[in-house]
Amino acid sequence: MGNYDFKLPDIGEGVVEGEVVTWHVSVGDKVSEDDPLVDVMTDKATVTIPSPTDGVVSSLSGEVGDMIAVGTTLVEFDSEGSQVKPEEVEEKVAEEPEEAPVAEPEPVERAPDPAPPAISPPTPEIKVPAATKKKGGAILASPAVRRRARESGVELSSLNGSGPAGRVRHADIDAFLAGGGAVMGAAPAAYSTKRTDVTEVKVVGLRRKISEQMVKSAFSIPHFSYFEEVDVTELEELRQMLNSSRTPEQPKLTYLPFIMLALSKIMPEHPECNGHFYDESGVVHRHSAVNLGIATQTDRGLYVPVVKHVESLDIWNAASELIRVSGAARDGTASLDDLTGSTFTITSLGREGGLGATPIINHPEMSILGVHKARDMPVARGGQIVVRRIMNLSSSFDHRVVDGADGARLIQHLKRMLEHPALIFM
Repeated sequence: MGNYDFKLPDIGEGVVEGEVVTWHVSVGDKVSEDDPLVDVMTDKATVTIPSPTDGVVSSLSGEVGDMIAVGTTLVEFDSEGSQVKPEEVEEKVAEEPEEAPVAEPEPVERAPDPAPPAISPPTPEIKVPAATKKKGGAILASPAVRRRARESGVELSSLNGSGPAGRVRHADIDAFLAGGGAVMGAAPAAYSTKRTDVTEVKVVGLRRKISEQMVKSAFSIPHFSYFEEVDVTELEELRQMLNSSRTPEQPKLTYLPFIMLALSKIMPEHPECNGHFYDESGVVHRHSAVNLGIATQTDRGLYVPVVKHVESLDIWNAASELIRVSGAARDGTASLDDLTGSTFTITSLGREGGLGATPIINHPEMSILGVHKARDMPVARGGQIVVRRIMNLSSSFDHRVVDGADGARLIQHLKRMLEHPALIFM
């Protein structure tokens, strides 16, 4: 058995370093050739590095979240087999199916199962003689003692006064509480116990990527936000009608496909809101294609899969493609193409949508639309109070290249389309 230093291989495409996301082995583990060693995230992909040999792991380089340069020793083995040439390892890595950027989950440290609670012996019953009362049944105690008893939840009749003529004193309350006496109206122990534990969670992997992107967007883009409410009563009626008559192979429609089609319909009149601003070169790319990023929460973090060329889709195709890309993001099968190329982003919190938000633009895009929960609300129409279905929209724009009036016009145009949904299909 000999020692073998395995170095981080060249992952390709100009990558010079990678972040350790997940270790699959520990020191002392016996591994076989091709067993997974570690997941490494680069700016382009997350790949699993396989073992190049049989052997026992003698040391590991780098903790989760550390950046490791290509060519740096990654794992040391007490090798049982022949050493493998670095170029052979690179071929193995290249054969691994490349995942989309930031597609790997952030490692989650699982807390050990809690030990069973210790069983304490039952507390012996404390019998306290009733407090001595004055003639007529009144308990002797000063106003200060009575106030303290009330604040402590102690019934004075439960105490044995030690003062003259059985007067209850502060010391009697202290003794009662110290002896384990029951306190009136006290919260259960589970609610009265102070919690002081602190859990340390390292920001790595996808969560680190999201953090970096949010900082870049928030601090490099001067956002302005615009809010509007939309009466979607007629849109809801159309949605219900279409869902009731759909064929088995057609997806169930939510509000999002209608919003997507409405945006694709009106975007040619608002080109300043659809595209990218490359601030380093000072150039705006206005796109004619409407490629809508759909912010999607997953167990592994926030992804933005993209429905491409919405302008070429009908309502059923848009709904199907929305379901496909968001489902792929959630189950981790989204391709690189599924996660890139958006020109405008929609973020929807669904049933937890609240009343408003200030969504952060997906850099280098110039606009983002937030969709909130639709709810029945009393509104005034024709001098009468009627119940209508109302949805709030929140939007943010890059104020460097989109004027406030331009952003407002886009949202007002979208409002007209959604309030008169026949316009979407004309």
